[in-house]
Amino acid sequence: MGYAVPDVETLSMSAARSDPVHVWLVMNKAAQAIERYALKGILQSGLGDSDFRVLEVLLHKGPLPVNTIGPKVNLTPGSISVAVERLHSKGLVSRIESAEDRRIRMVALTPQGRKLIVPVFRKHAAAIGKVFSEIPSDAQRQLEKTLKQVGRRAEALSLAEEGER
Repeated sequence: MGYAVPDVETLSMSAARSDPVHVWLVMNKAAQAIERYALKGILQSGLGDSDFRVLEVLLHKGPLPVNTIGPKVNLTPGSISVAVERLHSKGLVSRIESAEDRRIRMVALTPQGRKLIVPVFRKHAAAIGKVFSEIPSDAQRQLEKTLKQVGRRAEALSLAEEGER
């Protein structure tokens, strides 16, 4: 089942509304608006976006090797190293060499880091809750399911194209 690319010159406004390109544009605009709103609250806490993401993943996943944090929070290896160093210098995370493999450095929240991120994350969760408050929970579950499906499909297509090269 393929997707026929519509002729841009003959698309009517009603046809555009059911077009996957239009859906993608709407999804991106919504995601950007949510991100701007959420980021405002994060910045008010005194944390930057990448620092918040690192602290949040450590809060919810526990101690992690530094090289696994980056992909989880969408940071490059260089950016994650800088972020972890910055958080370490502020006393918010600890870095410990793995007992099994000294090349692996484990990163964990310090008590000071936990004390900072817990209320910031609670405020963030409340803000995101406000964004979705007018959407019924069954519609939220369906949206989550659909977005996961679209994300998995895009990932599969990306991997297939990489394999073709």
